[in-house]
Amino acid sequence: MHEETVYEALTAAHGDEGHWVFGTGFDEPLAGVDTTVPDGIDPADLGAYCLMLGDDALVLSQRLTEWVTRAPELEEEVAVGNIALDLLGQARLLLARAGSVGVLGRTREHATASIPDEDALAYFRDADEFRCAPLAEAPNGDFAHLMVRLLVATAFRLAVLARLRDSRDPVLAAIAAKGVHELTYARDHAARWVLRLGDGTPESHRRAQDAVDAVVPLTAESFTATDVETRLADAGVAVDPAAVRDEVRDVLAEVLGRATLTVPPPPEDRDPAGRLGRHGPELSELLSTLQGLAREHPAATW
Repeated sequence: MHEETVYEALTAAHGDEGHWVFGTGFDEPLAGVDTTVPDGIDPADLGAYCLMLGDDALVLSQRLTEWVTRAPELEEEVAVGNIALDLLGQARLLLARAGSVGVLGRTREHATASIPDEDALAYFRDADEFRCAPLAEAPNGDFAHLMVRLLVATAFRLAVLARLRDSRDPVLAAIAAKGVHELTYARDHAARWVLRLGDGTPESHRRAQDAVDAVVPLTAESFTATDVETRLADAGVAVDPAAVRDEVRDVLAEVLGRATLTVPPPPEDRDPAGRLGRHGPELSELLSTLQGLAREHPAATW
């Protein structure tokens, strides 16, 4: 029989196994994972930590999607879009974990159906309720800025998630194990572009150096632990961000050096204001785009 649309053809080809084109039939990454909060761990601390990691991923994913239709070549649009989707997937799992231990999002007014915790946390919190770092939320610059920011952000996140594979929280450990593979690709992809731009034409070198000089200062808060991170790190659940400082800086020194770029001096550590809900206006502007449709139709289901 001749199918009328490509969707019908795909459905027919895959039968009842997957219907993957409609977003179902995927393996559940947390299937069989024990979701019990580890003994001696405050669920509020665990939820807050999941928000930190999840908000970083969600906000950086949104920044990357702003590059769709703007990348210099079609292949790069696909690559940036896929990296954004990987981060969005991490955000969903982390926000769902936060919700499962009692973190609540803003209630949808006049909602007629229950709200998945991850949706409530993503779409119905205001900027001061987000726990993302400046490295994730800073506005985009040019393409060089995109790749340098992606290199720095993924180097940091990969170092953290690699250690979280040994977390006492089985859910965090499972999320980290999945995320390490995704972040390894993203970091290497960004590194290749930084090499290409830094060791390219005089103009690409200039732009890459400008990007490095703009992005590295954004890490001033990244290596300072909050009280929540310190407590959970001591309990074997979280990672103290200071523990990954040398690894991240070694990665940057290696890539930027090979790209003939000057490595700026590391910024002085600052209090993690973003982790405590203190953000600039740029986050509110980003959230107005990210959350606009959900807030306009709060009772809708998708």
